[in-house]
Amino acid sequence: MKENGGRKQGATSPCAACKLLRRRCAQDCVFAPYFPADEPQKFANVHKVFGASNVNKMLQELPVHQRGDAVSSMVYEANARVRDPVYGCVGAISSLQQQIDALQTQLALAQAEVVHLRVRQTASFSHHGFDYASPSGSPSSKLMGSQAKTFFDMDMLDQASVGAPMWC
Repeated sequence: MKENGGRKQGATSPCAACKLLRRRCAQDCVFAPYFPADEPQKFANVHKVFGASNVNKMLQELPVHQRGDAVSSMVYEANARVRDPVYGCVGAISSLQQQIDALQTQLALAQAEVVHLRVRQTASFSHHGFDYASPSGSPSSKLMGSQAKTFFDMDMLDQASVGAPMWC
């Protein structure tokens, strides 16, 4: 049998929405393409959060080509509301933002540690009599090859220098 808007032709199985609402599923049912009978929890959550009447109105007001995206958004928000009734999607976004903030702090600390180690390395070289200002004689210039830079010339986020080994 051929698929027709989410239902099989000739099949009498109602969509998940009509099944939950205990009504006859018409051929032109607005819910059928988006809430198939084999995914009853999808509509149950949307119905619990938004209500069938409101979902019907929203879908009727949208052009057909935008309805799938609208249903996806409603399903996502409804599932988030079931998991977190107070904050829903905003709670998930807030949690992700906190993770980003924590990771940015860790990155800043790691970058500061790299700078600190480079300062110690520079101090160690100058303490042992190496002329760090002259690129040709310094051990770091030999490590970095033709792209020799003094510590103070380096950008903190200079990716080429971050990957360079500090010791032989």
